[in-house]
Amino acid sequence: MDKDIRWKQRFANFKKATAQLTEFIQKGELNKFEVQGLIQCFEYTFELAWKTMKDYLELEGFNVKSPRATIKTAFQIELIDDGHAWIDALEKRNLMAHTYDEKRAMEAEKLIREKYYHIILKLRQKLEDLL
Repeated sequence: MDKDIRWKQRFANFKKATAQLTEFIQKGELNKFEVQGLIQCFEYTFELAWKTMKDYLELEGFNVKSPRATIKTAFQIELIDDGHAWIDALEKRNLMAHTYDEKRAMEAEKLIREKYYHIILKLRQKLEDLL
């Protein structure tokens, strides 16, 4: 019963974070400080995303320990449909940490807007459907 409650609580937080990320995306052009905020918002939204997946998978009887294992298992059971994009986002976390480098921050913003935001929304909808 605790696992059922935990994934639902985590999912509620994931939805709130996704709403904040959506506000950044809909804002359009951002100044350099807003870009840093967008990147940070994506980082904690991504963190909540994989942890929500992990909680759900554990509820379903899977034993996953790491973000990579969580993503692979989620892809195998079709919780997510673009495993490569999720793994790419996981690996790009190092890029995200360097927002003081304007070129890297711009690259991160582009990836978030064009690739990662969409996989976050798809996961949110899939989990909403499962709820």
